[in-house]
Amino acid sequence: MIIIDGKDLVLGRLASFVAKRLLEGEKVTVLNAEQVIISGKKEDTLESYRAWMETRNIANPRKGPRHFKRPEDIVRMAIRGMLPYDKAKGRAAFRRLRVYVGIPEEFSGKETAKVPRASLADLSTRRFIRVGELSKLLGGRF
Repeated sequence: MIIIDGKDLVLGRLASFVAKRLLEGEKVTVLNAEQVIISGKKEDTLESYRAWMETRNIANPRKGPRHFKRPEDIVRMAIRGMLPYDKAKGRAAFRRLRVYVGIPEEFSGKETAKVPRASLADLSTRRFIRVGELSKLLGGRF
């Protein structure tokens, strides 16, 4: 079982690392989902997520895709996008994933794995938004 602390990690790089480990058959737990970062201008990121939230079914707007607003769900869906979810192995890998906001008691004090080249310190820009902040701006609660 791999435990990853998501604090100050770039979402896309974290998601690709986790997806690879899941496809290899390992169980992965991501902690501090609200502190994962999305690089880029805050306004641009927020605008693209708001446009995504408005995507509905043309025939009946009450139907259509349901979009997640909670930080742990945003991180889970980013990781799911890196998996071949249409195939059985992708769905089985996704079931081995656990994502939490904060650090639950059962994981406090345990050693966490390092994700290569995914840290905020490796980022060449200081323009980013945290998933927790994005979630609040979209109307999510955690």
